[in-house]
Amino acid sequence: MSFGPPPSVYTESAQSADRTRARRRKRMLGGAAAIVAAGALVVGAVALWPSAGAGDDAKSAAAVKQAPDEVRETHETAPASPEGEPAVQHNEGELTAGTRYGPGLWATDKLVIRGVASRLEGYRIAPGQDDTAWSLKLDGHICAVSRDMTADHRTAVVIQPPHPGAAAGKGICDQVVFVDLDTGKKLWQRKMPGADFAYVTNTDLALTKGVVAIAWGHGSVAYDMASGKKLWNTSTGACQDQGYAGGRVLLALVKCGQSGDVAYRVQKLDARTGKPRWTYQVSKGVQGVYLPSADPPVLAVEAGDIDVTDLITLDGTNGRRRATISMSGYEPLCGATGFSGPFFGVLDKCPGLVVGRDRLYVMSKESDEIDEPANRVVAFDVQKGTMAGKFEGRPFQNVVPLRADGDDLILYRRSIDEVQPAAVVAWNSRTDREVPYLFFHVPEGDEGALSDPEQAQIVYEHGHVYFAAREMERDDKRPKSPVLSVLGVGSAGLKH
Repeated sequence: MSFGPPPSVYTESAQSADRTRARRRKRMLGGAAAIVAAGALVVGAVALWPSAGAGDDAKSAAAVKQAPDEVRETHETAPASPEGEPAVQHNEGELTAGTRYGPGLWATDKLVIRGVASRLEGYRIAPGQDDTAWSLKLDGHICAVSRDMTADHRTAVVIQPPHPGAAAGKGICDQVVFVDLDTGKKLWQRKMPGADFAYVTNTDLALTKGVVAIAWGHGSVAYDMASGKKLWNTSTGACQDQGYAGGRVLLALVKCGQSGDVAYRVQKLDARTGKPRWTYQVSKGVQGVYLPSADPPVLAVEAGDIDVTDLITLDGTNGRRRATISMSGYEPLCGATGFSGPFFGVLDKCPGLVVGRDRLYVMSKESDEIDEPANRVVAFDVQKGTMAGKFEGRPFQNVVPLRADGDDLILYRRSIDEVQPAAVVAWNSRTDREVPYLFFHVPEGDEGALSDPEQAQIVYEHGHVYFAAREMERDDKRPKSPVLSVLGVGSAGLKH
């Protein structure tokens, strides 16, 4: 497949990510050896978790009623039993030599959906079965995905259709497809105007109420969800939208100038017209900006470095700066994470960072000490920027923030051996209360990759946790063997 020009601007970030992965693998291997040498085995998976306290806290028993075209927000409750059981396992077969990319992972109460190469597929939640509900062949490879879906389970992807006989057009990502994830039906497809320089390396996609917005650094366009009608678009100019963060509102990152003299600003847009409601001017000297959250507005900036150095929180009503939080010692994992480059839209995706209503949660760097927690997730107050709690992993058992749920953060803690299980837990930073949701084991041969947010997408939804590798490669020693594509775990106390 062709994905356009190489992402040379991001080479250093990609190398940095490679170094991080290598360091993680080395530490994990060393940790496993140390545990085996010590013979530290404990019996009883559930007993490993500290007491979570009695009863549920004061969270709403149901999600707020949403309009069908709003970006979906759901609420989780503790399952009847935290004992995990397999819910979905789908293997990808007939892999050719090289890499098969798998961008996009979404889940409903009945299906888990993922993108693979040039198709979308929905898999039924059916324990013990590999049950494909639908498969939608697209007109080209997937170039960009949104992490979101609407309340009635629709989402959009940008694709790269073939351009036969036009070498200059090879690799252009110039079509957007809107899809019903319940049925796999294509609702509409549009050719993006002026998208001659839209590539997998620079195209970003976001959803907000009733609107699909796409930007590629040389232009942008927004469509009405219901009809596919174009609402507004921009073309080449001195300043260009680089991409968007969606959800309750639409936030734009605007870049002005050329390399060596670049200035960024962030704008809250009227999604139906594209007109700015407020503008925040990013300080000079910042080399890169990400938008992990639109509401509340949060910026992740690279100030004099190739990695994120600070988080900046803004007031959503006027765009004024609230707080700056140093990322020294933390790994928000924004940028060229997980794939062989900044592919499939990275502007609003930071798998080491979760933003809630008035808290943000960020993963710390890993510890190399075998008797210390592998890492921790730290909560910060969005308005003040002050630390508001921390959740510690265990030796050799990293914790990863997955999503906010009201005042709670839902986290994943990886396993380390056949005895100590992986877990999903809800944590309240205000009370420091932990509620276990699931205990389970990930298949040994896949655990390392699937538990690493740089290598896998991890989603918790409707009482299930799903893992999907960002890249799949066949085993050349067994080229016909299928490769695990999606793994889902639910509670043994749930009825499917």
